[in-house]
Amino acid sequence: MGDLLGDGRTPRTRLRELLAAPRPLVAPGAYDALSARLVERAGFDAVYMTGFGTTASLIGRPDVGLLGGAEMADNARRIAAAVDVPVIADADTGYGNAVNVVRTVQLYEQAGVAGIQLEDQVMPKRCGHMSGKALIGADEMVGKVRAAVAARRDPDLVLVARTDAVAVTGVDDALARARAYAEAGADLLFVEAPTSEADVERVAEELSGVAPLVFNWAEGGRTPPLPLERMAELGFALVIYPIGTLLAATAGMRALLATLRRDGVPSLDGLPTFGEFTDLIGLPEVQELERRFSG
Repeated sequence: MGDLLGDGRTPRTRLRELLAAPRPLVAPGAYDALSARLVERAGFDAVYMTGFGTTASLIGRPDVGLLGGAEMADNARRIAAAVDVPVIADADTGYGNAVNVVRTVQLYEQAGVAGIQLEDQVMPKRCGHMSGKALIGADEMVGKVRAAVAARRDPDLVLVARTDAVAVTGVDDALARARAYAEAGADLLFVEAPTSEADVERVAEELSGVAPLVFNWAEGGRTPPLPLERMAELGFALVIYPIGTLLAATAGMRALLATLRRDGVPSLDGLPTFGEFTDLIGLPEVQELERRFSG
């Protein structure tokens, strides 16, 4: 990341512009480079690298803190290299204490992401919509946010501070933590997993003017699936749809494999042709480079 977009802007400056727009920025989840290219091809202005999807795709396991920072940053690097739009990447807890957060921010910034998300769970963490979460102290998380601010070399790198306090200590504590994280320098606030529309409205109202807000439209999660128009009315700056692409890919593969197992041949109905797929992943660009440089 850092390559210009052709008009003097980097993806990081573009992300900040998009977050300041009147309408929420919609960022579908991607778990690998291919899904990120599909998000971009569909016309979306940003990609969200999901930790849940990264864990599922890399090791076929649940999002319970099994991946380390190097593995996550490596996936972020591949995703950021595959697209021109800004990438906002999940960095879990920062993979340790405040010193570890410094290294995590450096790795993610070098990977080329436009935004990095850190959360206040105890390590190893859990997916925000699972039970059994535990929190570090608010003061410790404030130190992590301050470390992240100090570690970034590009001031346009967007720092997202997430609190999982709603499910552990309640909405009041979540709001207090979010305010403290904003004061420590977080650019966006992410109050994870409110379980009612009333709680979503309270978060939006009480944090209005503190910092821009993230809404996690977690597919099948604990937060009510509000329409985008309602989230716009409430003033959310960023709406992520983290695992829809992963679930859709799983459904498609499962259906094809069931047909192959039953009939001995896979059903190709609705699938892209071989030529369409190679176009999608950039074969024409490679062929053009071959024409230019192969003599």
